Amino acid sequence: MLDTLIHSGTIVDGSGAPRFRGDIGITDGRIVFVRPTPEAPRTPGTDADSGTTPAARTVLDASGKVVCPGFIDLHSHGDFTVHGSPTGETQLLQGVTTAVLGNCGSSPFPTHSVADTAAHKGHLNAVLHGEWSDATGYIEATRAVRPGLNLVLQLGLSNLRTFVMGPAERAPSAAELAAMQDEIRKAAAVGVRGFSTGLIYAPASYAQEDEITALVATAAECDMLYSTHMRNESGGLLDAVDEAIRTAENAGARLEISHLKAMGPAHHGLTAQAFARIEAARTRGVDVMADVYPYTASSTTLTSRMPGWALDGGFPALLARLSDPEARDAITAEVAAGFARGIGPESVVIASVGARTTGPSAPGPNGSGGTGTPDHTWAVGRSIAEIAEAEECSPAEAAARLLHAHSASVAIINHGMDEEEVASVLRHPLVSVASDGAVLSMTRKGTPHPRAFGTFVRVLDTYVRERGVLSLEEAIRKMTSLPAGRLGTGERGTLRDGAVADVVVFDPATVKENATFLDPWQLASGVSEVLVNGVFAVAGGALTENRAGEVLTEW
Repeated sequence: MLDTLIHSGTIVDGSGAPRFRGDIGITDGRIVFVRPTPEAPRTPGTDADSGTTPAARTVLDASGKVVCPGFIDLHSHGDFTVHGSPTGETQLLQGVTTAVLGNCGSSPFPTHSVADTAAHKGHLNAVLHGEWSDATGYIEATRAVRPGLNLVLQLGLSNLRTFVMGPAERAPSAAELAAMQDEIRKAAAVGVRGFSTGLIYAPASYAQEDEITALVATAAECDMLYSTHMRNESGGLLDAVDEAIRTAENAGARLEISHLKAMGPAHHGLTAQAFARIEAARTRGVDVMADVYPYTASSTTLTSRMPGWALDGGFPALLARLSDPEARDAITAEVAAGFARGIGPESVVIASVGARTTGPSAPGPNGSGGTGTPDHTWAVGRSIAEIAEAEECSPAEAAARLLHAHSASVAIINHGMDEEEVASVLRHPLVSVASDGAVLSMTRKGTPHPRAFGTFVRVLDTYVRERGVLSLEEAIRKMTSLPAGRLGTGERGTLRDGAVADVVVFDPATVKENATFLDPWQLASGVSEVLVNGVFAVAGGALTENRAGEVLTEW
């Protein structure tokens, strides 16, 4: 007897092949058959070969609905929030069954202090339970919270560099480089599947190309994917693409360019030239692809607007410099120049602020009503230009005040991309869908980017149903077999005999993203069933009590 029979659904198997009406049988967490539904109704029986429908403990009539593989999010920051939000309802209710963590050069390991690592990710409202120093400890702590979806780990350069040599702006010694390579091998040995860089974020931004290439070569020896948030996504985009490709080519690595985009009106259109470089590299034999989130705004930390030298020594050093009038003036001068040549302060919106640095609460513009470091929680949801007007200061000074008041942990949303260019990137056959989100449950903290709640259903409702940018089959391929192939796994990403039963059932006429930039705290709708490892995580459009996710360390 089957555990589950999904009957008479429109099957889109993830490969890009045409849809068909069919049945799927599942037993012991695996798909045992995928086959067309016969035209005439059949009576449930026990013999799959006798012309009857096999008996099953659970029979789901999927008539009028699409049945496809569980979506794989290649770019998530849920490693910093899953301990506090293990159910993962924001992901499951949009059909995500596997999330790839450790992106943008940032991971919860290796570390000398879990508390410091969590504090450094205050802009994500990070929650980390337990104590560890390496991947093994993080894996154990994460398995203990029983995650609702599958998790794949990557090791981030910023954490690796800090662990070995501190947050210093310098090149590593030969011994330090060897120590970082050893940490990569150590992580790979326990199932970490990728190595990532975030080359706009200190201290990874201090790493030069020869250092990165040596580390990526070690990751490639361990069959790890190299994921990079490149050094520049605006005027220097093409140089950054060249660096990423050169690094992967010299290191012999497979390369995933994270959230490919061109930021700022002056740079719109550059992605076409970026793809020309990517395609030329593939002709030479470089295994390079990219991913994208379907929005015209990005989200990151406000420290990304700081000059690199200001972060030499980490957040404590930045806060000390912001307390020094001369250093603060130098910082704000460079921030102002950045606003002038890129995305202006009117397009940068505060998503959340971290813990107060010091001092009693003093809410409201200008810090009125108290002493000490002002509380700028009132600024969440406002642009830096609006905050500057309320504070009667320059936008660069407003940014400095926010960071100084809130432990250098401030999340921002940058409205800086062109809609048609986003659609063009999404349409490219080498591009997977990914969220870059971190919110896994309805904590309602701050005003985060809606991508955490709706990336995958947004593709289905906006870019398939409404705009016709993608066919249903191609959209699902970009969310299933394509990202699975980047990870090197055949276990997930397609509906086929023997595959792991990560399965999504949704209504193509009603599936919808409900989250918005103004009101992001809304779950997606239209996904009626989600199976994770053969277990119903969502049934009848509602989250179940089952948490069947795994930290995937073996394929």
